[in-house]
Amino acid sequence: MSSIGIVKCLGQESVAWFGLQRITRSPLRWPAGRDVIWSGNVRLSRDQFLSSGSMTKRLMLLEENQIAFHSEDGSIFDGVKDYSRQVAEMIGLGSDAEFHQAGVRTVLDIGCGFGSFGAHLVSLKVMPICIAAYEATGSQVQVALERGLPAMIGNFISRQLPYPSLSFDMIHCTQCSIIWDDKDGMFLIEVDRILKPGGYFVLTSPASKPTGSSSRIKKRSMVAPIEEFTENICWSLMAQQDETFIWQKTADVNCYKSRSKSASPPICNEGNDIPPYYQPLVSCISGTTSQRWIPIQNRSTEQLSSYELQSECPFAGVPQDDFYEDSQVWRSALRNYWSLLTPLIFSDHPKRPGDEDPLPPFNMLRNVMDMNAHYGGLNAAFLDEKKSVWVMNVVPVRARNTLPLIINRGFAGVLHDWCEPFPTYPRTYDFGWVVLSDSVVAIDMARALAAQIHWEARVVDPQNGSDQRILVCQKPFVKK
Repeated sequence: MSSIGIVKCLGQESVAWFGLQRITRSPLRWPAGRDVIWSGNVRLSRDQFLSSGSMTKRLMLLEENQIAFHSEDGSIFDGVKDYSRQVAEMIGLGSDAEFHQAGVRTVLDIGCGFGSFGAHLVSLKVMPICIAAYEATGSQVQVALERGLPAMIGNFISRQLPYPSLSFDMIHCTQCSIIWDDKDGMFLIEVDRILKPGGYFVLTSPASKPTGSSSRIKKRSMVAPIEEFTENICWSLMAQQDETFIWQKTADVNCYKSRSKSASPPICNEGNDIPPYYQPLVSCISGTTSQRWIPIQNRSTEQLSSYELQSECPFAGVPQDDFYEDSQVWRSALRNYWSLLTPLIFSDHPKRPGDEDPLPPFNMLRNVMDMNAHYGGLNAAFLDEKKSVWVMNVVPVRARNTLPLIINRGFAGVLHDWCEPFPTYPRTYDFGWVVLSDSVVAIDMARALAAQIHWEARVVDPQNGSDQRILVCQKPFVKK
C-alpha cells in the first residue's frame, strides 16, 4: 500500500509534479504563517495590492517584505469574525462556534479572495477548500496556499468540479464573479450536485450594494431570478441580511418526487455513477437516488457509522474491518515516517554524545499531499497525533473511488489523473520532502528519476520481511 506513491502514466513511471521555482523565503510556521506571509513568495506586486478595490485587500497590512492579515492587537481587519457570526445567526445558531452542531464541517469557498474566511473557519475546526480560476498575477489560490490553507485551481464555467455528488455541508461565494442564473441555471445545478442534503449556499455580493430608499427593491430584483430557480431544485431562501443571502437545500428527497413531471430542471438518469472528473456540466438534478443521501443535521458524531461506511463508495461498501485496519496501519506508518525524518531534519544540528535526536515540532508541516489516499488514513493519523497539518487527499481516477468517504470524514480531497499536472502553483506543499512507499522495482525507478531532477534521495528498508522499500527524497531549497 502506497501513501505517496509512484504513479503509472502511459506505461512509464513518474513522480508527482512539483515546481522547481526558487523560493525567496521559507514560510513562517503555523499558526503565525496563517496571518503573515512573505510578499516575495507570491505573485502579487505592491501596486496590485494597493490598487485593489476589494475591502479585504485594501485593509491588509503591507510592509516592506510581508503581508499581514491581522492588526497588531490580533483583530482581523476585514471583519470576517463578525461576518462568520452573522452567517451562523442567519442559519439559526447562537454563534459560529456551533457550526459543527449544525452539521457544517466542510465548506467549499468559491473565489475565496485571500483566504480570510477560510482561515477563520480553520480556527473553528471546520475544513474549508478554496477554489478559484488560474491567475497569472495576484492569485487568490496562491496566497491562500502560502497562508497554509487548503486551496486549488478550479472553476466550473463549462465542466463539473472534481468532487463527488453530495460532498459539502456549505458552499460559500463572496464576489466570486459568477452570474448564477446564466446558462439556464447550470452553475446552480452544479452547486446543488455537490451540496449535501440540508446544506447551505451562502451568497454575498457587496458589489450589489445600492443606496437610497430603493435598496431593498434592487436587492430583491438581483436575487429574484436565482430565487425562482432555486425553488425548482428544492432549495428554500432561509435568510437575507444586508448583502448576504442563504439558501438551504432540502433534506427531504421526496421534495423532488412531488414536482410535476414536466418540472425543469429534470431529475438525472443515474443508472451509472460516473466519477465527476471534469465531466461536462449537466442540466439535470443528480444525487436524489444515492445511498449517500444523508442530511447533514443527522450527523450526530464525528465517526462514520456502519451504514455510512457501506454507502460511501459507489458499487461496493467499505468493510468495517478493512477500514479500521487501514487506520491502524497509518497510525504506525506516520510514527515511522516521523522517526525516519527526524535524523535527516536535524542532521546538521550539533548534539552532545548520548542525546537522542529531537522530534520535529508539531507545526513543522502545514500541508501534506497523499497521492493515493485510499480511505484517508494518513490524514486521520495526523489528527490523532495532534499534528498541526492538513492533508490534500488525492484519489487517482484509475483507483477505486473512495473520495466520497474521505470528504464525509471532514477531510480535504479531490480526484486527479496523475498523467496530468496537479491544479496548483509551484511550491504548494511544505518542507521539500517526498516519501514514497512501494516495491523494490518501483523504488529503484523513482530513485533514478529523483537523481535526474537533482533531488537528494535515500532508500530505507523497513525490515518487515516484505519487498517494500521507502524512498525519502528532499527537494533542494533552490534550483541546482
